[in-house]
Amino acid sequence: MSASFIHESVYIDENVTMGPIHKIWHFTHILKNTVLGNNISIGQNCAIGPEVTIGEGVKIQNNVSIYKGVTLEDDVFLGPSMVFTNVTNPRAFIERKNEFKKTLVKKGATIGANATILCGVTIGTYALIAAGSVVTKDIPDYALVLGVPGKIRGWVSKLGHKLIFNKQNVAFDSFDGSTYLFKDGVVKEILLHKENHAVY
Repeated sequence: MSASFIHESVYIDENVTMGPIHKIWHFTHILKNTVLGNNISIGQNCAIGPEVTIGEGVKIQNNVSIYKGVTLEDDVFLGPSMVFTNVTNPRAFIERKNEFKKTLVKKGATIGANATILCGVTIGTYALIAAGSVVTKDIPDYALVLGVPGKIRGWVSKLGHKLIFNKQNVAFDSFDGSTYLFKDGVVKEILLHKENHAVY
Protein backbone atom coordinates (compact mmCIF):
# COMPACT_ATOMS: atom_id res chain seq x y z
CA MET A 1 0.00 0.00 0.00
CA SER A 2 1.89 3.02 -1.27
CA ALA A 3 -0.60 5.89 -0.95
CA SER A 4 -3.64 6.83 1.11
CA PHE A 5 -7.16 6.84 -0.28
CA ILE A 6 -10.45 7.81 1.39
CA HIS A 7 -13.56 7.66 -0.79
CA GLU A 8 -15.71 10.80 -0.73
CA SER A 9 -18.64 8.83 0.75
CA VAL A 10 -16.68 7.90 3.90
CA TYR A 11 -17.80 9.63 7.11
CA ILE A 12 -15.20 10.19 9.84
CA ASP A 13 -16.25 11.45 13.28
CA GLU A 14 -14.29 13.73 15.58
CA ASN A 15 -11.24 12.57 17.53
CA VAL A 16 -10.31 9.77 15.14
CA THR A 17 -6.58 8.99 14.96
CA MET A 18 -5.24 7.41 11.78
CA GLY A 19 -1.85 6.27 10.54
CA PRO A 20 -0.40 8.04 7.50
CA ILE A 21 -1.10 5.25 5.00
CA HIS A 22 -4.63 3.83 4.70
CA LYS A 23 -7.34 2.92 2.19
CA ILE A 24 -11.02 3.33 3.11
CA TRP A 25 -13.66 2.48 0.52
CA HIS A 26 -17.28 3.51 -0.14
CA PHE A 27 -19.95 4.17 2.51
CA THR A 28 -17.84 3.42 5.59
CA HIS A 29 -18.28 5.21 8.91
CA ILE A 30 -15.43 5.65 11.42
CA LEU A 31 -16.96 6.65 14.76
CA LYS A 32 -15.47 8.94 17.39
CA ASN A 33 -12.40 8.19 19.51
CA THR A 34 -11.28 5.36 17.27
CA VAL A 35 -7.57 4.68 16.68
CA LEU A 36 -6.46 3.20 13.36
CA GLY A 37 -2.85 2.11 12.89
CA ASN A 38 -0.77 2.50 9.76
CA ASN A 39 -1.19 0.58 6.48
CA ILE A 40 -4.87 -0.35 7.02
CA SER A 41 -7.39 -1.30 4.34
CA ILE A 42 -11.12 -0.99 5.07
CA GLY A 43 -13.71 -2.19 2.54
CA GLN A 44 -17.15 -0.92 1.61
CA ASN A 45 -20.06 -0.45 4.00
CA CYS A 46 -18.13 -0.88 7.26
CA ALA A 47 -18.80 0.72 10.65
CA ILE A 48 -15.91 1.01 13.10
CA GLY A 49 -16.17 2.34 16.63
CA PRO A 50 -16.68 4.24 18.74
CA GLU A 51 -13.58 3.84 20.89
CA VAL A 52 -12.11 0.96 18.90
CA THR A 53 -8.37 0.33 18.52
CA ILE A 54 -6.98 -1.30 15.39
CA GLY A 55 -3.30 -2.13 14.89
CA GLU A 56 -1.08 -1.82 11.83
CA GLY A 57 -1.43 -3.79 8.60
CA VAL A 58 -5.06 -4.80 9.26
CA LYS A 59 -7.35 -5.69 6.33
CA ILE A 60 -11.11 -5.39 6.82
CA GLN A 61 -13.30 -6.61 3.96
CA ASN A 62 -16.79 -5.38 2.98
CA ASN A 63 -19.78 -5.22 5.35
CA VAL A 64 -18.00 -5.58 8.69
CA SER A 65 -18.98 -3.74 11.88
CA ILE A 66 -16.42 -3.42 14.66
CA TYR A 67 -18.11 -2.36 17.87
CA LYS A 68 -16.86 -0.71 21.04
CA GLY A 69 -15.01 -3.34 23.06
CA VAL A 70 -13.31 -4.99 20.08
CA THR A 71 -9.53 -4.67 19.71
CA LEU A 72 -7.61 -5.84 16.65
CA GLU A 73 -3.85 -6.28 16.93
CA ASP A 74 -1.46 -5.93 13.97
CA ASP A 75 -1.93 -7.85 10.69
CA VAL A 76 -5.45 -9.14 11.43
CA PHE A 77 -7.61 -10.12 8.43
CA LEU A 78 -11.42 -9.89 8.64
CA GLY A 79 -13.33 -11.55 5.80
CA PRO A 80 -16.43 -10.04 4.19
CA SER A 81 -19.62 -9.92 6.29
CA MET A 82 -18.06 -11.54 9.35
CA VAL A 83 -19.81 -10.49 12.58
CA PHE A 84 -18.73 -9.38 16.03
CA THR A 85 -21.34 -9.29 18.79
CA ASN A 86 -21.17 -7.09 21.88
CA VAL A 87 -23.83 -8.39 24.31
CA THR A 88 -24.61 -12.01 25.16
CA ASN A 89 -28.31 -11.53 25.95
CA PRO A 90 -29.66 -8.62 23.87
CA ARG A 91 -33.24 -7.40 24.12
CA ALA A 92 -34.71 -4.63 22.01
CA PHE A 93 -36.48 -3.15 25.03
CA ILE A 94 -33.46 -3.18 27.42
CA GLU A 95 -30.51 -0.78 27.10
CA ARG A 96 -27.30 -2.76 27.66
CA LYS A 97 -24.58 -0.49 26.26
CA ASN A 98 -22.85 -0.55 29.66
CA GLU A 99 -22.61 -4.35 29.40
CA PHE A 100 -20.54 -4.56 26.20
CA LYS A 101 -17.90 -7.27 26.57
CA LYS A 102 -14.31 -6.98 25.39
CA THR A 103 -13.18 -9.06 22.41
CA LEU A 104 -9.51 -9.36 21.44
CA VAL A 105 -8.19 -10.55 18.08
CA LYS A 106 -4.44 -11.09 18.38
CA LYS A 107 -1.66 -10.47 15.88
CA GLY A 108 -1.94 -12.11 12.47
CA ALA A 109 -5.25 -13.88 13.09
CA THR A 110 -7.70 -14.46 10.21
CA ILE A 111 -11.49 -14.55 10.51
CA GLY A 112 -13.21 -15.87 7.40
CA ALA A 113 -16.27 -14.60 5.55
CA ASN A 114 -19.59 -14.78 7.40
CA ALA A 115 -18.01 -16.09 10.61
CA THR A 116 -19.57 -14.94 13.90
CA ILE A 117 -17.50 -14.12 17.00
CA LEU A 118 -19.32 -14.17 20.34
CA CYS A 119 -18.38 -11.18 22.48
CA GLY A 120 -15.90 -11.63 25.32
CA VAL A 121 -13.59 -14.11 23.60
CA THR A 122 -9.93 -13.90 22.58
CA ILE A 123 -8.74 -15.13 19.17
CA GLY A 124 -5.12 -16.23 19.47
CA THR A 125 -2.09 -15.15 17.47
CA TYR A 126 -2.17 -16.43 13.85
CA ALA A 127 -5.34 -18.44 14.50
CA LEU A 128 -7.51 -19.10 11.45
CA ILE A 129 -11.30 -19.06 11.78
CA ALA A 130 -12.90 -20.70 8.75
CA ALA A 131 -15.70 -19.06 6.78
CA GLY A 132 -19.11 -19.44 8.40
CA SER A 133 -17.78 -20.65 11.76
CA VAL A 134 -19.33 -19.52 15.04
CA VAL A 135 -16.77 -18.90 17.79
CA THR A 136 -18.16 -19.18 21.32
CA LYS A 137 -14.98 -19.50 23.41
CA ASP A 138 -11.33 -18.46 23.48
CA ILE A 139 -9.20 -19.76 20.62
CA PRO A 140 -5.49 -20.53 21.17
CA ASP A 141 -2.59 -19.39 19.00
CA TYR A 142 -2.26 -21.06 15.57
CA ALA A 143 -5.57 -22.93 15.89
CA LEU A 144 -7.65 -23.84 12.84
CA VAL A 145 -11.33 -23.51 13.75
CA LEU A 146 -14.27 -24.81 11.71
CA GLY A 147 -17.97 -25.39 12.24
CA VAL A 148 -20.99 -24.36 14.29
CA PRO A 149 -20.11 -24.12 17.07
CA GLY A 150 -16.49 -23.64 16.09
CA LYS A 151 -14.11 -26.41 17.10
CA ILE A 152 -10.36 -26.79 16.71
CA ARG A 153 -9.80 -29.04 13.70
CA GLY A 154 -6.05 -28.59 13.36
CA TRP A 155 -3.24 -26.07 13.50
CA VAL A 156 -1.76 -23.60 11.01
CA SER A 157 1.54 -21.81 10.57
CA LYS A 158 1.86 -18.04 10.63
CA LEU A 159 1.57 -18.18 6.82
CA GLY A 160 -1.74 -20.03 7.12
CA HIS A 161 -0.56 -23.48 6.04
CA LYS A 162 -1.86 -26.55 7.86
CA LEU A 163 0.70 -28.08 10.21
CA ILE A 164 1.40 -31.82 10.33
CA PHE A 165 3.20 -32.84 13.52
CA ASN A 166 5.68 -35.73 13.62
CA LYS A 167 6.22 -38.21 16.46
CA GLN A 168 8.24 -35.59 18.34
CA ASN A 169 5.25 -33.19 18.07
CA VAL A 170 7.24 -30.92 15.75
CA ALA A 171 5.93 -29.50 12.47
CA PHE A 172 7.62 -27.54 9.69
CA ASP A 173 6.29 -25.03 7.19
CA SER A 174 8.39 -25.62 4.08
CA PHE A 175 7.32 -22.28 2.60
CA ASP A 176 9.30 -20.18 5.09
CA GLY A 177 11.20 -22.77 7.13
CA SER A 178 9.34 -21.96 10.36
CA THR A 179 9.14 -24.73 12.95
CA TYR A 180 6.41 -25.41 15.53
CA LEU A 181 6.09 -27.52 18.67
CA PHE A 182 2.82 -28.96 19.98
CA LYS A 183 2.96 -29.45 23.73
CA ASP A 184 0.23 -29.62 26.39
CA GLY A 185 -2.41 -28.56 23.90
CA VAL A 186 -0.48 -25.46 22.85
CA VAL A 187 1.41 -24.67 19.62
CA LYS A 188 4.49 -22.46 19.73
CA GLU A 189 6.94 -21.41 17.06
CA ILE A 190 10.46 -22.56 17.91
CA LEU A 191 13.95 -21.98 16.56
CA LEU A 192 16.28 -24.79 15.61
CA HIS A 193 20.08 -24.58 15.88
CA LYS A 194 22.15 -26.26 13.19
CA GLU A 195 22.44 -29.23 15.55
CA ASN A 196 18.61 -29.41 15.48
CA HIS A 197 18.26 -28.54 19.15
CA ALA A 198 15.09 -26.62 19.85
CA VAL A 199 15.15 -23.18 21.42
CA TYR A 200 11.89 -22.11 23.06
